[in-house]
Amino acid sequence: MSSTNKAHLEETLRLLPDEAGVYRFYDADGKLLYVGKAKSLRKRVRSYFKSPAQLNRKTQRLVQQIERIEYTVVPSEQDALLLENNLIKTHQPKYNILLKDDKTYPYICITKEDFPRVLTTRRIDQYMGEYFGPYAQPTAMYEVLDLLKQLFTIRSCHLPLTPSGIAQGKFAACLEYHIGNCQAPCEGKQSMEEYNADIEQVRHVLKGQIAEVKAFFEEKMRAAAADLRFEEAQFWKEKIEKLQVFQQKRTVINPKYGDLAVIVLNKPQAGKGYACFFYIRQGAIIHTETFAIQCPLEDTEAEIMERVYEQMKTKYRLSGQVPVLSNLEIHSEQLHTQVPQIGDKRRLIEMGLHNIYLLRKEELKKKAKKQEQENQALIELQDALQLPVLPRRIECFDNSNIQGQHPVASMVCFINGKPAKSEYRKFHIKTVQGPDDFASMREVVYRRYKRQLDEAGALPELIVIDGGKGQLNAALDALKELGLETQIPIIGIAKRLEEIYRPGDKYPLHLSKKSPALRLIQRLRDEAHRFAITFHRDKRSKESFESVLTQIPGVGQKTAQKLLQHFRSVQAIREATEEALVQVVGKSKAQQIYQFLHNTPQQDDE
Repeated sequence: MSSTNKAHLEETLRLLPDEAGVYRFYDADGKLLYVGKAKSLRKRVRSYFKSPAQLNRKTQRLVQQIERIEYTVVPSEQDALLLENNLIKTHQPKYNILLKDDKTYPYICITKEDFPRVLTTRRIDQYMGEYFGPYAQPTAMYEVLDLLKQLFTIRSCHLPLTPSGIAQGKFAACLEYHIGNCQAPCEGKQSMEEYNADIEQVRHVLKGQIAEVKAFFEEKMRAAAADLRFEEAQFWKEKIEKLQVFQQKRTVINPKYGDLAVIVLNKPQAGKGYACFFYIRQGAIIHTETFAIQCPLEDTEAEIMERVYEQMKTKYRLSGQVPVLSNLEIHSEQLHTQVPQIGDKRRLIEMGLHNIYLLRKEELKKKAKKQEQENQALIELQDALQLPVLPRRIECFDNSNIQGQHPVASMVCFINGKPAKSEYRKFHIKTVQGPDDFASMREVVYRRYKRQLDEAGALPELIVIDGGKGQLNAALDALKELGLETQIPIIGIAKRLEEIYRPGDKYPLHLSKKSPALRLIQRLRDEAHRFAITFHRDKRSKESFESVLTQIPGVGQKTAQKLLQHFRSVQAIREATEEALVQVVGKSKAQQIYQFLHNTPQQDDE
């Protein structure tokens, strides 16, 4: 695992919410390794990254491969169980073993019959009946069934009851009738209307719409208490308590919904927005993702929504058209969305909005921490160097040459600890002959701040010189000549031991290798070196190219520069047609150049 990814994981772990949800571990190739559920995402996910000695060998191997963590927050632990089950069945992660089989959580089904039955099943057949669930905890399902059995007299037999068969006397009451669990509709002792009225009450309970049933129980309880029948009142009270336990949200799955796509979009601001995507197949969420999106300012919400939908369809290889739920109403040629206002569909939208809120909150915290770290580096730097003010603007200089050839210098600028590339500057060394780094440093520092003084430009709170005492003293001489030696603090950093030199100090200053202040100075030094090397290479290549071209009779430096500016390289000029050369330098010179390049053996362009 790279240090960058390790830091990213540590930051994700720090910002995990203390809420129920499902977490997903991915490897370096983006492959899903493991799906897990948690009552508290923060506590559960962090437990994987404790001392390896506390983990079994399989979990140790899993943790070693983790490069990225994603999570989805859901309203309850029950919902986390259900979503975990669906994701494992769909994606078959390598480290999920127990739930890879084809079994799933059980449902309660009300059959499609003249006298419907209430059954349990693990497989959904829409032609068989209406389904409720699933139940991640079977004991809760059996409690519901037991409650229904106590509340209503629903038949449990498998007889194919039909009005005509009952009228012909084909069926006889069983033991369930004699012990009071059934009213014997098989013998016509309960009409189809009365029986289906009970089924409708069962349906209310299974949907969670239990207000009427609860009110009925409360009325029975009050009546019994008023007549001092306290045992009966307790009986009804227990029923009410069971109803309250059963009353729960079923946000993650509802089989009646079939296939759905859910796209929740946070309205973009300053070119950035957020989206949460769910894909629901046969009532179960099988894909979920929350992410930031870059939005061109001219794009409409409809265009952004269409783009997100197409990206998700491509990513998850979704085919066919399904209804799309959203928090935004979009009606275009490519996409039509529905905006639910109540019920389970609305709770899906709210769950998406909550996940977007958590992602934005996480990003803001990361940004705040990064800013805090940058400020901390500046504060430490001010303290270590005893600077009069916080060094918000720092400029760093570096030279580059090869044995005095093509000498150049660079200056990079960091503002508030971040590179300000529009402030970078390049310098051609003009007054120094040969490889004299000290004189070159004195020249560029003088030229830089002479111009800043003349143009009333910004001056830094700190200057960093890439080099030891010699380069530092040369730069200090330039500041003295400008009268700035007491106004701008200046230091040098030597590469070998990362020693910090300050004017007048007998011994160098050594900062801790883990110090944010030292890391900031190193970043400045490395960036200045990179910028100088790049400039030096470009200049060397350009002069080398020009030297090849100026060998051609009639081609001077200006013509060579013109050709290079247009064709970018000598090789491209060689490959150009005579007509293309005419467009740049005219017919006469084009003929000379073309004949020379095609009659002269090729040389190394660099």
